Amino acid sequence: MNAPYENAYPVGSSVCIVDRPALETFLQTWHFHDPLQPQQLAFAGRTAQVAGVGYYHGGTTLYTLKELPGVWHEVCLRTAEPAYNQT
Repeated sequence: MNAPYENAYPVGSSVCIVDRPALETFLQTWHFHDPLQPQQLAFAGRTAQVAGVGYYHGGTTLYTLKELPGVWHEVCLRTAEPAYNQT
């Protein structure tokens, strides 16, 4: 995690949502603001583009992802692997 009010992923960057077991753990253990919604589990492992970055009071970084529902905590994301180019 980054320092408060510092985001790891700028708008437009590609991210990968962590695997389903990691999302399930977050869903069960995070009991504060902007909880993960059960329907978000279906997007585990999916790559998406960051649409927006915001911060909760106290500095928690929150993301919205293009074409995916919900708010995503930074711990639920990782840097997307670059696409393999076969040229």
